[in-house]
Order: sequence, then C-alpha cells, then structure tokens
Amino acid sequence: MQEPTPAPQDALSDSPEALRRLARLGALAAHGVHPRPAKRQNPPAGRFARWHLDLTPATEEDGWLLTYLDVVTLILVMMVVMLSFAGPGTRGLPLMSPSPVVAVGEHPEHGSIVPPIASPVPPPPVEPEQDPLAGLPLDQLDKNIEVIVNKGSVSFRISNEILFSSGDARLSSPGLAVLGRLVPVLGSVAQHRIVVEGHTDNVPIQTERFPSNWELSTGRAASVVRYLQSQGIDPARMRATGFADTRPLAPNDTPQGRAQNRHVEVILEAPK
Repeated sequence: MQEPTPAPQDALSDSPEALRRLARLGALAAHGVHPRPAKRQNPPAGRFARWHLDLTPATEEDGWLLTYLDVVTLILVMMVVMLSFAGPGTRGLPLMSPSPVVAVGEHPEHGSIVPPIASPVPPPPVEPEQDPLAGLPLDQLDKNIEVIVNKGSVSFRISNEILFSSGDARLSSPGLAVLGRLVPVLGSVAQHRIVVEGHTDNVPIQTERFPSNWELSTGRAASVVRYLQSQGIDPARMRATGFADTRPLAPNDTPQGRAQNRHVEVILEAPK
C-alpha cells in the first residue's frame, strides 16, 4: 500500500526557512509595509500551485512615502511650537478700528467716540512786582535826602551844598550827619548793590587836585563810599562813579539849575 503524500501546507509549516519568512512578513506588516509579490519567472504549476506561497522579500518602492510623512509631521510640529511662542498677537482684532469721527446727521447705534479735548493749561501766576521800598526804614531819613523810586532800584539824592564845601571833596559835618541817617537803610538790604554817583554843574574847575569836573565828581563819590565803608557797609557791594556835568537835572543857565545839578546820588539796585 502506498503511503499518502504530505500536503504542501504541512510541508511548508514544518520548514524552518518558511517560518523565518513568515515572521519577517509579520514584522513588515506591523510597520505598515505590505510587500508586493514579485512575479516569478517560472510559477509553480500543477496540483501544487494552489499551495504555493511567494516569499519574495518586500521591495523598497514605498520607502519614500514614510520619509515624506516624517518630514510633514516634523514641519507641523515646528509650526505649532512657533505659534505657541508667538502669543496671541493680533488674532481676533478687527482689521480696521472704527473711526472716532462721525459724519453730520449720522447717529451710530452705540454712540460716537469723541476724542478728549485737552483742557488749556492755566498760565503761571504772575508774581506781583516787589516794592523796592518794602522793609526800608525810610522814616529815619533826613529831610535833605530826596527819595526817587525807579524800576528795580531806589535813589537817594543829596545836594552837594550839604555834603561838601565849594570846590572840595571832603565831607562836611552836616554831610556826615545826613549820611549817618542813610546808613541803616543801606544796611537793611544786604543783597542790594550800592552805586554812588557824583554830579557837578558846567562851571569849569581847574585846581592842582581837581583839574576838571571829572576829578571833582569822582572824588566826591569816592568820599561817600569811604564813609559808608567805615560805617560797616560791605565794600564789595559799592561802586563809585563820576559823571561831571554830563547828566544835568536842570538847565545850567540859572543859579537854581546849577545848584540842582550839583549833587550826589546813592542808588540801591535790586539783585537780578
């Protein structure tokens, strides 16, 4: 009796080589790679053709697809990361902001947006001009001292007939008494500058000590400055100037006018 021929399936399953090929096919299928069966030059024929399993290794024709998918996935991940770092940005904002200007006759539904009107800045308060006589003890002055208030200064005018003898620059006793009344006034405003001016008439003088009215007027102003310094007035505050007959107060064609032009003027100048 002839022994039965084993089925091709049993023979295939018992082959170690077939088992290894089946395991390899399963691993490829798990990675999504489905091998395409290659055409054989001489496929089996006969009654064993139906039991034949083509174990040709899978081709690498679909490998580019995996690489492409990896690149696309990487690009998407990078875009998500970049968007997360960019923050909200201007997403959700309207493309154009509504204009705050509303045409005449139009009434918007939710009211118009009116830009705020800046209130005018009030000008700084004008400080009242300080009275140059404020705080000066003028009640102590002698009646022979004439007070003239100018803008930013006060002048004390004293006739030369009281201060000096004719043609002399030395202070007389009555002149020292008059200037003594002026010292407290000058000392009460230590921040003011003191200018002493000497003036004469147009009658020329020619002596050994005073060749002209310039020397006489300057010498008389210097005598007043020296006396004020001796009474405690800071010499750094004072200045002596002689103008001779160049600044007359009255015409020199009368005795009264010439007497008026012969004077010494002590000026208190406010600090600037």
